[in-house]
Amino acid sequence: MLRTGQIRPAALALVLGLFSVCGAVAAPMTYRIDSAHTYPSFEVDHGGVSVWRGKFNSTSGTITMDKEARTGTISVTIDVSSIDFGNQGLNDHVTGAQRPDPTMLDAAQFPTATYEGRLTAWVDGAPTAVEGTLTMHGVSRPVNLEIREFTCAAGRGGSETCGADAYAEFDRSDFGVTFGQGRFDMGVVLRIQVEANSQ
Repeated sequence: MLRTGQIRPAALALVLGLFSVCGAVAAPMTYRIDSAHTYPSFEVDHGGVSVWRGKFNSTSGTITMDKEARTGTISVTIDVSSIDFGNQGLNDHVTGAQRPDPTMLDAAQFPTATYEGRLTAWVDGAPTAVEGTLTMHGVSRPVNLEIREFTCAAGRGGSETCGADAYAEFDRSDFGVTFGQGRFDMGVVLRIQVEANSQ
């Protein structure tokens, strides 16, 4: 006969088993962004004549994700001086390498752009959106991402690699990047290919 407070071994095993399923399995995982496979790219108007496309070559950050709880966060830092239009003269103009221009990105004064957000709108165990804040040129504004593709697979050394294709649009003048305003469309189309590996 069991005294008050005693639990049969089988019952104890069941309780511990349930705890492991409900608790430990749901712990969030941290993923480090793979800078060699992550390149935020963008499209901008060039005086109403053409669309210029470029990318940033240096990106770092982390993603946390709890697939069971359908929650997660993202923190990304972009090296502004790594912008690449495929035209060095334009790169230098935008970053201020030749002559600082407060209406452009001005990498000397604002060397990084950051994005902080949370994974939302989960469908079939995967996030389909990010609600977050972009900080660029010293200005922080809400910018939400649409995740158009999201996949996780076995990575090297037993890790997990997750990749996504994200999309957003914003107005660069909202961030004080107003060069050509009145002649250029201020809209920016942002496309992000990202891969991250579990730690």
